[in-house]
Amino acid sequence: MTVHLRPLRIAAHIELISLLIMLANIATAHLKPISSLMGPTHGCAYLFVVIATWCFKQAATTAKTVAIIPGIGGPLALRLLDRSGPTRPNLEKVTQS
Repeated sequence: MTVHLRPLRIAAHIELISLLIMLANIATAHLKPISSLMGPTHGCAYLFVVIATWCFKQAATTAKTVAIIPGIGGPLALRLLDRSGPTRPNLEKVTQS
């Protein structure tokens, strides 16, 4: 895990976990305090993931587009960013040799 993706990784996990808690709350007891806490938490994490992904210089258009999906967009964007990281070998050079 690269250091510069750590805040994005934390926010993406918070976004997903808070969405799951909100959906579980709606499906079961629908308690107001949980909704009052998880709603803003999910919203802030979602905005952070979207803005951080769009400001990330090495992010591909696909990663930026996927980050907009609420809940699962953050982890999916992280997966795309991990795949396009600087440690990935350039396959074009390998096949041309």
